[in-house]
Amino acid sequence: MEYMTQDDKDRLDQELKDRIKKRRELSDRIGRAREMGDLKENAEYHAAREDQGLNEARIHDLKEKLSNVVIADTEVVPDDMVFVGSTVKLKDTSTGDEEVYKLVGEVSGTFNPELIEVTPNSSLGMGLMKAKVGETVSVDLPRGSKTYEITEIL
Repeated sequence: MEYMTQDDKDRLDQELKDRIKKRRELSDRIGRAREMGDLKENAEYHAAREDQGLNEARIHDLKEKLSNVVIADTEVVPDDMVFVGSTVKLKDTSTGDEEVYKLVGEVSGTFNPELIEVTPNSSLGMGLMKAKVGETVSVDLPRGSKTYEITEIL
C-alpha cells in the first residue's frame, strides 16, 4: 500500500498514459531500424530495443504502484500534524541546522533547492508521519541516527 496525494497520483497516471502512447513510436523505430539490414551490427536497432524494454519496465512499475495506491485525505488531518503532502521545517538537534522537507507519496524527480522530498516509506518519512509541531523525532539514516525537532509546518 502506498500513500500519496491526489496530485502525485494524477502525475503518475499521466506518465502511464504517455508511456503507453510511446509504445507505437518505439515499435515504429524498431521497424525502421530493422529495415537497415544486419541486426547483429545495427546499433539503432539495439538502442531502440533497449528503449522499448526500459519503457515497458516503467509501465509495469507504474501499473503496480497505481494498483496499490491509497489517496491521502488531507482534509481530515489536523493542521499541526505531519501527513503526506505536508511541508515541514526540521531542526537538527545536534547541529541546530534547519532544513525544509516535503512528505510526498511519490518523489517527483524534480530538483528544488528549497526543499527535500521524502516518502512515507523512508526512515525519515516514517518518523515524521503523524508527528506534531514541537515534537522531536529520532530516525536511523544511512549515515547514522539523527534527531530532529519539528519547528514548523509550512
